[in-house]
Amino acid sequence: MKKHNLAWTLCIVGIVALCVISFTPLVIPAGKSTPMFLGVPRTLWAAILVYAAMVVLTFIGTRVHPEADDNSGDSE
Repeated sequence: MKKHNLAWTLCIVGIVALCVISFTPLVIPAGKSTPMFLGVPRTLWAAILVYAAMVVLTFIGTRVHPEADDNSGDSE
């Protein structure tokens, strides 16, 4: 039970960190769209990676949520 709470807390911290990082100059540099990678600006690649990480953390969060009911299919 405690392991699930730790995993849930780590998911929350990870999502908050990714939200903060996505608005920093690491992802959104001031007035720049270079360097390019495969014809796409670095900013777009960074955003794609940030949001892919958010999807993965959200998936993990749905599995380890402390209130998740293990017997979701049982009616009794």
